[in-house]
Amino acid sequence: MLEDLKPHIADLRKRLINATIALVIGFFICFFFYEPILEWMMVPVEAVLPEKSQMVAVEVQETFFTALKVAFFSGFILTLPVIFWQLWLFLAPGLYDHEKKLVIPFVFFGTLMFLIGASFAYYIVIPYGFEFLINFGSAVVTILPSIGKYVGFFTKLLFGFGIAFELPVVTFFLAKIGIVDDRMLKDFFKYAVVIIFVVASLLTPPDVLTQFLMAGPLIILYGVSIYIAKVFNPASKLDEEDDDEE
Repeated sequence: MLEDLKPHIADLRKRLINATIALVIGFFICFFFYEPILEWMMVPVEAVLPEKSQMVAVEVQETFFTALKVAFFSGFILTLPVIFWQLWLFLAPGLYDHEKKLVIPFVFFGTLMFLIGASFAYYIVIPYGFEFLINFGSAVVTILPSIGKYVGFFTKLLFGFGIAFELPVVTFFLAKIGIVDDRMLKDFFKYAVVIIFVVASLLTPPDVLTQFLMAGPLIILYGVSIYIAKVFNPASKLDEEDDDEE
């Protein structure tokens, strides 16, 4: 059994090395431009900061490590197509020839949906979420947000939304290879809603508004995923009749 796994392990290592090399190159490219990238990251929070407030570095090394975080996250975004491509190449040996031709749609839509999710977080969730958190109690205390903690939370939020918005792409892939169908997704819907709200509570600020701003689109995307599964791998009529009888 171990001998059978060795080729897969070797291929996985190769894909991870290629993705890591691309990520390192993207990291160094973005590190040289971290200042304008950081300014772009700060736009949503600076728009809602009170007049006397500003972003600060609490510790001496905070600005340096913040620059590393900015470069790493930006490099990840820059190399997303390469990462998706390497992921597909790892999965490709287990696919049929006609399924292997889906590499371009997989890479394109995987990257696109991640960017849409991250953009939704940047333009909608972060402004509303931070406006609530910053204005709460600002009349009593002066708000001086830590740049390091803000960037850490910012990247976590964008990454979480980006991954969450991959749901239709993953569903399309699983439906094409016959693992899921629309009936399975419909049956799992009530559990999916609970999981979505749990994930939303973990990834968003602790207020109801931003949690719903994440959970709402994910529920809609789950509905889109059901439709995708119905188009590409619909449940057989026999299965649907059995469900109706139950």
